[in-house]
Amino acid sequence: MGNLLILLAIVSSTRLHTPMYFFLCKLSVCDIFFPSVSSPKMLFYLSGNSRAISYAGCASQLFFYHFLGCAECFLYTVMAYDRFVAICYPLRYTIIMSDRVCAILALGTSLFGCIQATLLTTLTFQLPYCGPNEVDYFFCDIPVMLKLACADTSALEMVGFISVGLMTLSCFLLIFTSYSRIVYSILQIRSAEGRRRAFSTCSAHLTAILLFYMPVVLIYLRPTSSPWLDATVQVLNNLVTPMLNPLIYSLRNKEVKSALRKVSSTGLPF
Repeated sequence: MGNLLILLAIVSSTRLHTPMYFFLCKLSVCDIFFPSVSSPKMLFYLSGNSRAISYAGCASQLFFYHFLGCAECFLYTVMAYDRFVAICYPLRYTIIMSDRVCAILALGTSLFGCIQATLLTTLTFQLPYCGPNEVDYFFCDIPVMLKLACADTSALEMVGFISVGLMTLSCFLLIFTSYSRIVYSILQIRSAEGRRRAFSTCSAHLTAILLFYMPVVLIYLRPTSSPWLDATVQVLNNLVTPMLNPLIYSLRNKEVKSALRKVSSTGLPF
């Protein structure tokens, strides 16, 4: 509901038809679909129904989880670049971040996310599976699927670690580079009010990045796994973070709050 309201507020307010809010719209779409990968089946289990999941259903969960997760990871990087251009090159912002460039960047996040997810899903489900085939988790993910394989999984573990690690590290370095330049540019601003306003436009994005990256590092980039810790962190990543993002971006953004008030005053659901 929170993400739908953000979408509605941005679409209905012409003041928010800018690259920053265009990418925020896509983030809201990802945050709507991301929990939908695992939560409906989990709620089905908790309501006392069968805990069985088909082979195709399991593969679909793994694919869409990594597709949406990777797309969101790339999207945060693109949003950091957008803030970098807005603060470091404000006079050229509309030229650099044209509609065509924004569309290409948005499409690129989905394309690279799809490639990454296809690679990981194909490698995971090429393994032979035998025995009880019981997934000791609340959804199908790479670490739990590897435990069910009847073959040597060390090569896949290494590929997965490098693939996820390389993607995460690359995105993090690009975000770090963007914000290093942003901080340097903000410190050159003479007025305290100007510095405060510049920092306020970045604070929501930085908060969302921290909430997104911490679970990824804890789950996929640790040398040894802990089932209980992994499950707890995954619940945070799958359910809590997508619910917090609308609050993060609305509570710290006067333009979004103003648009939301307009939406509520029209009599639409709020």
